[in-house]
Amino acid sequence: MTDMPDVLPATENPFGGILPQADSLDADPERFAQRLQHSIDTWREGGYRVVWLEVPIERAALIPVAVTAGFGFHHSNVEYLMLTLQLEQGAFVPAYSTHYIGAGGVAINDRDELLVVRERYHRDPKRPPRFKLPGGALHQGEHLADGVVREVLEETGVHTRFDALVCFRHWHGYRHGKSDIYFVCRLKPLSEEITIEAEEIAESRWMPVQEYLDAEQVSGFNKQIVLAARNSPGFASTDIADHDDKSRFEFFRPLLEDS
Repeated sequence: MTDMPDVLPATENPFGGILPQADSLDADPERFAQRLQHSIDTWREGGYRVVWLEVPIERAALIPVAVTAGFGFHHSNVEYLMLTLQLEQGAFVPAYSTHYIGAGGVAINDRDELLVVRERYHRDPKRPPRFKLPGGALHQGEHLADGVVREVLEETGVHTRFDALVCFRHWHGYRHGKSDIYFVCRLKPLSEEITIEAEEIAESRWMPVQEYLDAEQVSGFNKQIVLAARNSPGFASTDIADHDDKSRFEFFRPLLEDS
């Protein structure tokens, strides 16, 4: 008589999901197939709705087994592939991340000069490169205020301090068909000497704000956000009493004219 295989060790989520422990998956595909099927039957009987199966890259041989059992791909990174199986018809499986997040900095010095950059590479080689605001993509787990200060420093060598969030743009059909949210922040310059990041930036300089606003080669969007940074008080970084873990949460509130 063949012994019944053990159910895979797993944890629950609050939405009726069951998550097998990645380090408990059998390296042998045949043994894994037996345990996985027994586990699926057990979890279905237990009323769970969705199985979230994280397969580490070193156990990639198990992926065909999971697909044969009915799992579908959900998302992946350099360390694992996540698959899901609906145990209940119509069970909700949330989509993976759909957006990129970036930030640009409006840094204006005491002489009413704006810090601008001209990228070494741009999307349309037939069009002359435009001066734009320094900035770029946030790193995973990085706060918005920290990310824009870092990006400006990396591209221009200028140290700044976050002052306020002034506007943002939501754009669909970006890289790999994902959407993009680009935040614009007003920054206080703490230094003025420029040292460009030569791999990405062809030129950076302090340009009189009015010259920037009058320049034909500057996009209308960039002109509008510079005006917003100059004329709007914006949204200040603030603390929220019941969300005191500053490593996870970042909040912004309207900065009132008389505050």
